[in-house]
This record gives sequence, structure tokens and C-alpha cells, in this order.
Amino acid sequence: MKENCIFCKIISGEIPSKILYEDNDIMILLDAYPDTDGHALVIPKKHYEDIYDVDNEIFNKMINKAKEYAQIIMEKLNKKGVTFLINYGDAQAIKHLHLHILPDYDKKTHKYTNDEVYKLIKE
Repeated sequence: MKENCIFCKIISGEIPSKILYEDNDIMILLDAYPDTDGHALVIPKKHYEDIYDVDNEIFNKMINKAKEYAQIIMEKLNKKGVTFLINYGDAQAIKHLHLHILPDYDKKTHKYTNDEVYKLIKE
């Protein structure tokens, strides 16, 4: 855990979040400031700064769960497409590896609050 990392604080429970999935290695949560309805983040629980620090086992788990949850999110929110995004370097606002799941990213819809999205997905 890195002291000033917002994702490490979410993982430790210091900062509340809308968790869609969690196991010993990764967590999937709704983005607090979504770019589109259903915008979720897949984050490893161990602090890896970026894609080049993470081991393949954790990275593969992130990708596989992202695929699974993208389908769930798309079905529950009636979305027709999804974008997966990982930023690196200067494009990375938070220096803790995270994979964005962005349903219908090109349309950037905001019909629901995060509470409504969370309720729909968790039903």
C-alpha cells in the first residue's frame, strides 16, 4: 500500500466506493467521476504503479474480470459497445494501475446517477 494513493485508500476501506466485485487480488468499482454511465475501474489490490510493474497473473485476472463485468454492465444498462482503457505515463492521473471499463464511451451518456447504476448492476 502506498500512503498517498487514492486507490490504496479505497482498497483499505479508508475511502468508500461502490464495489462491484472483489477478491484477494483485484477490485472492480464504479468510477466516482464517470465519463459515461457504467464507467468502472479494475484495480489490483497490490500497488503497481503502471502496466509494466504488474505481473502477468494479476494482469490476466484484471483483463478476464473486465471482460466478464463489461458484459454484465452492458446488459444491465442496455449498452451496445465498450472501450477498455489503460493510461500510462503522463496520461495516468493516478499512479496505481487501473483498467477503465467504458460502456458506449463514444456516446458518453449520463442518464443515471452512480447509485442508480450500482443498483442496476448489483440486481
